[in-house]
Amino acid sequence: MTEKHRPAFDAFVVDGDGKEAFWSKIGAAWPHDDGKGYNIQLTAIPVNGRIALRLPRERAQADDKAKPLKWEKAGA
Repeated sequence: MTEKHRPAFDAFVVDGDGKEAFWSKIGAAWPHDDGKGYNIQLTAIPVNGRIALRLPRERAQADDKAKPLKWEKAGA
């Protein structure tokens, strides 16, 4: 798959906060050709919670290897 066809973000519905949050992947987002917006394709529509767009896992891990998650303490 080429970089152009890979989604820029994965879409999740998030119910709850912090360590207790439950994340379910529900789709992805691709940038418009003009760079001024995104197309979002969902495989499910949440009835509660919030939708979060995150970098795809493999890119996020490469970009943020040294960064702890916000609820984790560094060095833990």
